Amino acid sequence: MTYILAIDQGTTSSRAILFDENMKIKTSAQEEFPQHFPQSGWVEHDPSDLWSTTAATCRAAIEKAGATPDDIAAIGITNQRETTLVWDKETGEPVYNAIVWQDRRTAEYCRALKAAGHEEMVTAKTGLLLDPYFSSTKLRWILENVDGARARAEAGELLFGTVDTFLIWKLTGGAEHVTDATNAARTMLYDIHMGRWSSSICALLGVPMAMLPEVKDCAADFGMARADLFGGEIPILGVAGDQQAATVGQACFEPGMLKSTYGTGCFALLNTGDEAVTSKNRLLTTIAYQFDGKPTYALEGSIFIAGAVVQWLRDGLKIIREASETQPMADQADETQDVILVPAFVGLGAPYWEADCRGAIYGLTRNSGPAEFAKAALESVGYQTRDLLEAMTADMGGAGDNVLRVDGGMTASDWAMQFLSDIIGAQVDRPEVLETTALGAAWLAGSRAGVYPDRDGFAASWALERRFEPAMNAETRDRKYAAWKKAVAATISV
Repeated sequence: MTYILAIDQGTTSSRAILFDENMKIKTSAQEEFPQHFPQSGWVEHDPSDLWSTTAATCRAAIEKAGATPDDIAAIGITNQRETTLVWDKETGEPVYNAIVWQDRRTAEYCRALKAAGHEEMVTAKTGLLLDPYFSSTKLRWILENVDGARARAEAGELLFGTVDTFLIWKLTGGAEHVTDATNAARTMLYDIHMGRWSSSICALLGVPMAMLPEVKDCAADFGMARADLFGGEIPILGVAGDQQAATVGQACFEPGMLKSTYGTGCFALLNTGDEAVTSKNRLLTTIAYQFDGKPTYALEGSIFIAGAVVQWLRDGLKIIREASETQPMADQADETQDVILVPAFVGLGAPYWEADCRGAIYGLTRNSGPAEFAKAALESVGYQTRDLLEAMTADMGGAGDNVLRVDGGMTASDWAMQFLSDIIGAQVDRPEVLETTALGAAWLAGSRAGVYPDRDGFAASWALERRFEPAMNAETRDRKYAAWKKAVAATISV
């Protein structure tokens, strides 16, 4: 049996999945790691946690299968995007914790750049908005706030990378400092039209370009995982940021195809083909994937809090022990109560981009309890998704694909998926393989290795597990969504 090892390094855990030659999961392993919140709005990871959990889960998945390195044709990597690391070029020692994509510490600096009139240039080159979400201002913060970092960076002693770059550096023993086009496109330093790092943005932010990794296609030679890690060398042949990997895993290869992934956050991507559509509704223009040096573009809407709202019910309010408890609770909620939760715990993402607003709950009564909170939490994800889809429809000049392909842990909730279909008024398709992010990374590596089929063959293998059709009447849908919009406006105005 020939295997492909997919590394899925996420925001709260690292996973390794061994796919067989039929693209079926053979074994998997997963480890959570701590989140660090040094100040309000700050989110960090210890880089050693990212690496140790990645290495350990890879070994565990390989051992469970009884496989050897000779059985593994390639490694594919997918990762939390925008999270920013800086490390010593010689020792590999990070100079600071990884600053996570959710971190908002550079909000004031982004506002200053915007006020100085720089956003138009940045958006024109990168497709992104001036927001703390992206890597570039996090990198600048490290250079400005870590003792000696700027001088060392300018002397060529430090390297920058997103999580994929850091893991490849570690896997190859420092032999490769590389990334792929999808991760580069999320740094706010990469010109997605010219296909290169932007010297003008680097100059604006004071980022030495020698720190930046080489950018490759999503399916390419990223180096060899060193022999001492897994008992033999294994080539790394596929890399994509998690949302782009999910787009690939959902086989959204045709313009107009749309997917939404529900993990810690929610990320909807609409394939726009060869055209990099400039959003008029504060969505992001990004690279969906890149093969043979040719990028395919997408419109993306990013929601910061999706599955994390269920974690908040569990860890913050402590009204559930398991995520699965939210479904029966939502079923038991009082239908006469219109409790609305706006989960702006780390600000609001697309299409609002309000970095400083915080979460709020509306419509509470003396009777409101855990069931109503659970229902409001699940509904908040549907409402936010509709916000994104309406913006995409407006950008594309009319109705788009009336089918939304979904994946991610939260899609296991039939209740949440039915509400999603109801509130967007469209068909929601859940695939047989929910691990589409890891599958996308596996296919990138496996197709490059000659183990897996080409794009057409892979698209033909996509299989539906369940289809959700809208059952809510239009009057109820519009009334509920209008209440949501009113709640968001009130939250932003506080």
